[in-house]
Amino acid sequence: MQYEAPESVEAAVRLLSGGGPRGRVLAGGTDLLVQLRAGVITPQLVVDIKRIRESREIREEDGMLVVGAAVTGAELGEHARAKSMWPGVVESAELIGSTQIQGRASLGGNLCNASPAADTVPALVAAAAECRVAGPNGMRRVPVEDVCTGPGQLSLGDGEFIVAFELAAPPPGSADAYLRFIPRTEMDIAVVGAGVNLSLDESGRCTAARVALGAVAPTVILAEEAGAALVGTECDDSAMEAMVAAVRAACRPIDDKRGTAEYRTKVAGVLATRAARIAATRAREAR
Repeated sequence: MQYEAPESVEAAVRLLSGGGPRGRVLAGGTDLLVQLRAGVITPQLVVDIKRIRESREIREEDGMLVVGAAVTGAELGEHARAKSMWPGVVESAELIGSTQIQGRASLGGNLCNASPAADTVPALVAAAAECRVAGPNGMRRVPVEDVCTGPGQLSLGDGEFIVAFELAAPPPGSADAYLRFIPRTEMDIAVVGAGVNLSLDESGRCTAARVALGAVAPTVILAEEAGAALVGTECDDSAMEAMVAAVRAACRPIDDKRGTAEYRTKVAGVLATRAARIAATRAREAR
């Protein structure tokens, strides 16, 4: 196996699009290295992007928060501005594994592992985050919800990799939240995850909402009708009931050892309601 650690985006693209076997990108390694040791994957090339400056920074650009794909959950959790702007996204990153894992696990790796149960993905989708994707044809932007096409499957082309995530500055009266349910108290995979991002006007009426669900379909779902159910309301009980109905209608879960499809569908509505109430409380406090 060939291991490379380029120091620029251009060098990484050249390695990944060199015409040979398709390489694998190493951002944090908490999934990739486990799969390597277990023999699940046997790549001939591994490209470590942690030496690329753009992949390791958290910075603001014109009010927008830009988070490198190789930034760890621990680093994100210690970043005061990130926690202030997008607390739900930070919450999701801090739920990945143990303290030791959070010192390595990255947003880019969590997304590109393409697990339907990934914790950061519903939060990023709810936040309308976009990926900066570098490739042989230059840089392009892709909504997070369009990256994964199925379990373990990505829409990225040959030679492409995610450099960073863009999170727009939330407007006044906006906030997000993320919650998950797991069988154990710590370090488990989500049975269901729910991210909610909403905006309230001065009268407390919802003007925009995004609801994203994890582990209830082959990919994370942006439940557009669930978000629409909150718009124009004060996020009261009747609005929450309408949102729950839309959430459950959007679910397409499977039965497995962590939960039945029926159970997941029910829990999705409960978590979405709780996350929406937390987001609404934060939005009122932010105004």
